Amino acid sequence: MTIAILGTGSVGKALANGFVSLGHTVRIGSRSGTKLTQWISETAPNVTEMNFKKIGDGADVFVLAVKGAHAEEVLHLVGKKQLKGKLVIDTTNPIDDDIPPKDGVLSYFTDINYSLMEILQTEFKEAEFVKAFSCVGAPLMVRPNMEGGRPTMFIAGNSDKAKKAVSDMLNSFGWDVNDMGTVVGARAIEPLAMLWCIPGFRTNSWSHALKMVPGA
Repeated sequence: MTIAILGTGSVGKALANGFVSLGHTVRIGSRSGTKLTQWISETAPNVTEMNFKKIGDGADVFVLAVKGAHAEEVLHLVGKKQLKGKLVIDTTNPIDDDIPPKDGVLSYFTDINYSLMEILQTEFKEAEFVKAFSCVGAPLMVRPNMEGGRPTMFIAGNSDKAKKAVSDMLNSFGWDVNDMGTVVGARAIEPLAMLWCIPGFRTNSWSHALKMVPGA
């Protein structure tokens, strides 16, 4: 498949290399389309950078990997026509960058009863959003090597077909998957980033992941 990654930060870079390793054609998007020239030449020669307005041409899957505050704007730059009927893997969290963490706890600009992904799904009705990769740091997103075994990635979305595709990708990346239902499930998934970040802010420990332990 052709994967269009929207965002050039650590998440976008990590997932770009991960999808290349699975044999996909990978594009990474920025406003200019020239932000990562050196990184691509030195680290990721199989990744092509394009600007947001062109990256959707012929893309099969989109990965939204920008700051949550910029998510809606970037999707509008890509265009509703390009996103129609396409899987959009939403890695974003609604972190309020203007408010510093309090006792290690992030602040969000959304209400607990309405997630960022619900906002995006409402605005881009014909895209198939699936929340994933939102509750762990970029270095652990692809093939995490954890002493406690495979960690759990929590996903949500309205399309079972889209969630199956994302689950297959996550399994290839070394994750167990727990489906939290429709897009409404993102209300519970997005705050998991707060939980994941607390040890990082309090003790500078960022090498952990979450795991759902099955019952007997």
